[in-house]
Amino acid sequence: LQKNGCRTGPDYTEDNIEPEEESMIKIAGNSYLVSPSLPDFHGCRPGWSSAFYGAECFDSEVHSYMKNLGKQKSSESQNIDAKKVELEQLLMMETKNYRKTIKFYQKLLQKERSSKGTETKSVLPKLRGQLQEMKSKVQFLELVKKYIMYAEQWGVESSVLPTVIHNGRPDLMDVASTDESSLLLYYNTEKHQYNNQNGVRVLQAGTPLGLMAYLYSRNAFLEGYVQQFLYTFRYFCTQEEFLQFLLDRISSTLSSASLDPSTSLTKICNRSFYILQAWIEDCYSVDFATNTDLLCTLKEFIASKVAPLNGYGERLLSLLEDASARKSGSAHQCSSIDKCEEEGEEDRKTLHSLCKKLSEDVSRKNFNWKLSKGMGSIAQYQRERLHTSSPVLPKPRCNSFTEELPVSFAKADEVGPYLLIEYSAQQLCWQLTLLQQEVFHKCHPVHFLNSRALGVKDKCVAVQKAVSTEAVSLKVCNLFLSKCIQDQYLLQLLRNADNISTWVAAEIVTCHTSKLQVSLLSKFLLIAKCCYEQRNFATAMQILAGLENLIVRQLPAWKILPAKVADIMEELKAVEVFLKSDSLCLMEGERFKTLPTIPSAHVLAMHVQQLETGGFTMTNGAHKWTKLRNIAKVVSQVHAFQENPYTYTPDFKLQSYLRQRITQFKDADISALAADNCANFHQIPAEKHSRKIQDTLRRMKATFQ
Repeated sequence: LQKNGCRTGPDYTEDNIEPEEESMIKIAGNSYLVSPSLPDFHGCRPGWSSAFYGAECFDSEVHSYMKNLGKQKSSESQNIDAKKVELEQLLMMETKNYRKTIKFYQKLLQKERSSKGTETKSVLPKLRGQLQEMKSKVQFLELVKKYIMYAEQWGVESSVLPTVIHNGRPDLMDVASTDESSLLLYYNTEKHQYNNQNGVRVLQAGTPLGLMAYLYSRNAFLEGYVQQFLYTFRYFCTQEEFLQFLLDRISSTLSSASLDPSTSLTKICNRSFYILQAWIEDCYSVDFATNTDLLCTLKEFIASKVAPLNGYGERLLSLLEDASARKSGSAHQCSSIDKCEEEGEEDRKTLHSLCKKLSEDVSRKNFNWKLSKGMGSIAQYQRERLHTSSPVLPKPRCNSFTEELPVSFAKADEVGPYLLIEYSAQQLCWQLTLLQQEVFHKCHPVHFLNSRALGVKDKCVAVQKAVSTEAVSLKVCNLFLSKCIQDQYLLQLLRNADNISTWVAAEIVTCHTSKLQVSLLSKFLLIAKCCYEQRNFATAMQILAGLENLIVRQLPAWKILPAKVADIMEELKAVEVFLKSDSLCLMEGERFKTLPTIPSAHVLAMHVQQLETGGFTMTNGAHKWTKLRNIAKVVSQVHAFQENPYTYTPDFKLQSYLRQRITQFKDADISALAADNCANFHQIPAEKHSRKIQDTLRRMKATFQ
């Protein structure tokens, strides 16, 4: 289900919903000065779909459904409260039926596995189809709920935006209203498909102040602007400037805001809180966790200015504490609301593992990559995937998957590469995928922005080990403002990828026999094939980089490699071309919504760098929002892929072995390793070698006769 909505699953029972509802009722009924339309405490951030789809996130079906919602008779006028009540009732009913069907499906699965019910084989496919339909219905209602929340809440008309700016600066309240055209630039489009307007104005560019003020526009959420802004605002303002802008609006309107939601001051106040909460929920790890001064400023303001007057202050402080606890790995300290969100996350994983087979059956029939002409299609799925009932993945236990786990296992250097031969390619693919998932799920879309300033280049080795990151000249390539603090997690992500490639090459060149070398080459090629079939493109491309190492490519073992296995190398190169062909190639169709995906971090960073090429400002100094919007759309796929995790059963012993081997070879010199191994050189047969010596001696004798 949608990440920002009400997520359901087999473990998400009615019993653990009632306390949540009661707590929300108590919060809504407190004695603080709070607007009746104050936002719910959870789910404020619009989510990746808002940034990716923009205004198209809500199609014509949503708009037509909204018109009929909340009206008992055709003559009755629309009422937003009636819409909310009716929608909540429908959503609760559909969700309850959905849960019951999932539980029934689980029971039938258990019967089938225990071979007690042969009649279940004919029922399961039909039930799977019903689950898919019910899931779509709940998702649609969640989308309508999101539309109501965004469309009707606290927005102002664009003509009032100058007032938004002045409200935060008392010294300018008496100054004549600023012309909107000096803050924002628009371009007109044709008639909108969802309304009767002759045209729609689309934001084209704006000054930093104008772009921040546009967050208060009535359609800012519906257009996807808010989420796009949260991804990209660092190009034109610092975190401190953005925070101060929001706090100024809250300071100037908080004491004057009334319970009447129609007044401008109330709208500005509530929208400020809403944007602030969305920012915390979505970007805490990249903005607040890395900037203690920014976090202290926010906490101090809330405690001294907001909490005494408004009950929303306590909610924000609680939200900050929970976000800090999650960042430090203490998720058990979260409040009941965040626990509800975590349970929803677990339920979504469970549902994903239950309903995954239907989507996979369809994808197996249509597994042809869209490549440029002449590249052909990559082979379809060859093997059935095994499914496990374990819906929950273990939480990351290391800062990096190259760190060793404290698991009892034979020393990796004693075992050598032989353990890789013993395990199947699919088993190794699964565990490498889980290791890759650990580091990928810690990244954020913002991490992929401004990567040139971090020294990331369009080369196979994205991070130069010999060069310190501090030595990179930030003045030349830094696209963020100079005082903007940037989290450098992307470097860790790329360094891990580089370590995997080095490990692959090192394992191959250290094989002491040609037979073992061929076996290991075949194994890595099959692992990479399995990875890209499972949509783990990160590991697949890392293995490809290791196999394309100059030393590895010259090994004699390639000549005796089976032809079918050797052809996989061409498939991997075709996948690489596919990934580099389009920045949104993995977001095409509906497959990415149902199947887990891990993109190649370096390829994605290169796509973003290409979008960052060129100026960000127009001749009048306004920042190009169309350019920033495209960047936000591309990086939003990071959050989209993180919503569908892999649910393989972890093998901790195998993972420990892999971690140790990767750590052992991460700084290895491949050429030095290869030089110590005779299997890496082309050997001249002994008979042929002796014959050459004899011929040389004969020629020497002839010269002296």
